[in-house]
Amino acid sequence: MSHDKIRIGISSCLLGMNVRYDGGHQLDHYLRDTLGKWFDYVPVCPEVEMGLPIPRETLRLVEKGDEVRLVFSRSGEDITEPMQNWAEKRVRELEKEDLCGFIFKAKSPSSGMERVKLYDRHGIPAKKGVGVFARLFMDRFPHLPVEEDGRLNDPHLRENFIECVFVFKRWRDLLKSGAGTAGLVDFHTRHKLLLLGHSPELYRAMGKLVARAGAEDIGELRKEYQALLMKAMRLHASRAKQVNVLQHILGYFKKQLSADEKQEALELIAGYRQGNVPLIVPVTLFNHYVRKYREPYLGRQHYLQPHPVELQLRNHA
Repeated sequence: MSHDKIRIGISSCLLGMNVRYDGGHQLDHYLRDTLGKWFDYVPVCPEVEMGLPIPRETLRLVEKGDEVRLVFSRSGEDITEPMQNWAEKRVRELEKEDLCGFIFKAKSPSSGMERVKLYDRHGIPAKKGVGVFARLFMDRFPHLPVEEDGRLNDPHLRENFIECVFVFKRWRDLLKSGAGTAGLVDFHTRHKLLLLGHSPELYRAMGKLVARAGAEDIGELRKEYQALLMKAMRLHASRAKQVNVLQHILGYFKKQLSADEKQEALELIAGYRQGNVPLIVPVTLFNHYVRKYREPYLGRQHYLQPHPVELQLRNHA
């Protein structure tokens, strides 16, 4: 696996920058120190970059008729238009950054991607808002993997997001290479088991697209494929779907494995199904079998190493 760093947008405060309303930060050591070994971060702070001071009055989202406005909590000054104007300019700039994802600051009225407090006309909040910048960013880059710092504390959401980022990076590299139909077929083949773990239905739909590759405009077909690819990757890779993939992998070794080896594999798959062992355990065994028996097809499958093992993401899945 390539160790070239992947460019990821991130809320500046999560890297320890003192840009918060109170002059502080929200440093996330995991994001900075662990993922930072693999990600090249592009920090963004909407409030500071649009010119607001540090420290400053807090902001909130409020409902005014059918509109959502961004206002200062105490004074009530409305800065919706200035923020939107800045955000529209910033997302145009970010198009040039070759981003493969974005990590937003949760609960922020500018950068929260979901469940931000939205105050009604009586001043009562409901967690149903989206930050002004986050909304514009996600509208501009609908297929880009995005997540919030708080949700990344969940090991399943964390693994899914990082897996999405690495898949998107490989997809972006394919597009940059200028590879034609053969490149698309190879990408689809290498990601077969990974996609089956997320959505067998979408994998089949993508296969139908790939089958049309020689007869249709490759540019339009790539756009359709990318949309399905990221839709599939956003779906949770459930334990049941992972078990199906593991059983599928075991089928490739039916002629090579001894009775004891097959029994060991079945026991580990059962242990994973029951929640007694993490996914990394049967996957490690199958990686061993791939090397031992030199299974060429599985050796090319990203499922067996979708992201750096040093991140230990499947140790908790």
